[in-house]
Amino acid sequence: MKPAHLLHALIALVPAVMRADVRLPAVISHHMVLQRDAVVPVWGWADPGEQVAVAFAGQTRTAVAAADGAWRVTLDPLRASDTGATLTISGNNRIVIEDVLVGEVWLGSGQSNMAMTVARSLDPEREATAANHPRIRFFKETSASATTPQKIGKGEWVLCSPQTAPAASAVLYFFGREVHQKLGVPVGLINSSVGGTPIESWIAPEAQRATKELAPFFAAMKAEAAAIDSPAARKKYEADLAAWEAGQKAAKAAKKKAAKKPQDPAELAARKADVGGLFNGKIAPLIPYAVRGFLWYQGEANSTPGKAPFYAAQLRLLVTDWRGRWGAELPFAWAQLPNFTGAGRDWPAVREAMLQTLALPRTGMGINLDIGEANDIHPRNKKEAGRRLALWALGEVYNEKVPATSGPLPAGHEIRGAAITLRFMHTNGGLVAKDGVLRGFEIAGDDRVWRPAQARLAGDTVIVTSAEVPRPVAARYAWENNPAASLFNGAGLPATPFRTERW
Repeated sequence: MKPAHLLHALIALVPAVMRADVRLPAVISHHMVLQRDAVVPVWGWADPGEQVAVAFAGQTRTAVAAADGAWRVTLDPLRASDTGATLTISGNNRIVIEDVLVGEVWLGSGQSNMAMTVARSLDPEREATAANHPRIRFFKETSASATTPQKIGKGEWVLCSPQTAPAASAVLYFFGREVHQKLGVPVGLINSSVGGTPIESWIAPEAQRATKELAPFFAAMKAEAAAIDSPAARKKYEADLAAWEAGQKAAKAAKKKAAKKPQDPAELAARKADVGGLFNGKIAPLIPYAVRGFLWYQGEANSTPGKAPFYAAQLRLLVTDWRGRWGAELPFAWAQLPNFTGAGRDWPAVREAMLQTLALPRTGMGINLDIGEANDIHPRNKKEAGRRLALWALGEVYNEKVPATSGPLPAGHEIRGAAITLRFMHTNGGLVAKDGVLRGFEIAGDDRVWRPAQARLAGDTVIVTSAEVPRPVAARYAWENNPAASLFNGAGLPATPFRTERW
């Protein structure tokens, strides 16, 4: 070939070489579950102006990549499937996604009790052996915190089996198993959770900064971060670090275990002041994947006296902001914090915030006051925690017949003379006193001093009195970190802690 012709041939090849392949977010991948009976977005990135075609279940949709390369199509509502099908995306390249099911998809998030695996829950060997459910699929979002919203994410879908179930979120698995067995359809469970994390890490930062109720929260956070990374703290850290390095050498020479490395105050301050980092890194890449709803298990990290008063505003914002970003009023439920000693923490305030947030439509709460462990912040009975969330979903979201969708919730009260009559909803089968005795009720008068109360059942009400309080004005129940749950409904679900006045 003549040099001129060779040059022309090479030039002709340049556009083909420079064309970018169609790319997809990690959650759109082999073995995924698509949400049934809903519009299903499929999205990704390509060359600006590139035409992309998506084909699945007899539907073909096309889109043209925008100036930033983003493209998106929507599939019409799909019926649940029993066997996997192929989804194909074609542009400059062709991507074939195998073994795609259609069923029910739920996204679970929060901190360590959502992240806690089946392997760490009760009866792990027995549960793993029985976990042969290939139509239940797990996706764990493994990406890290980020300063800006991410797009691709990290993770893969895996089939539920005795080999994969031990590493799955226990709450999600037991929830999903109940839904799968009751509805008889595939279930996809997306887990995006990180132990020890506060709720402010999981909400978009701009949404939080725009919420007036949270202004004092951010002012306190700024002051705390400044104190952590003060000149005095920096000087102490440098001295501690020098001592630690010297100790490292000595320990190595003596073949002894070294002390723990001191924390850099700048890194600690940045971690404590992280606002929206996990939303950016671990939730943003999942939007707008079609899901039926959300499950949340978190609150422990926000139970400090300085943070607990803001939790109601934060949980309400989490629900409304996520719904807004998915573009629908999707069902949203959370696990109420169980009983735990929690020295120096205000778990009742966080539980109350969770109760108050039920005022939002299409929300639910699994009450776990009786399945915690006094001295372990990670109670092992995740099977029951997951089942209680599933009862809510099956009854309220899917309109299935279940024994109850919640434990008893307060529904008002009356004061007559020396007695306060407390009314409840979700008394399915009637109110029940565990072991025949109601405990944990308190009563107060105008002095606002709480005193133990005698409580008795009267139909679907509880009547409380105290000889020490002849003219009561308020009552409360189970208002401590580690109360003894005594009030249940006929379905065996415990009542939420509550108070009739907020002083």
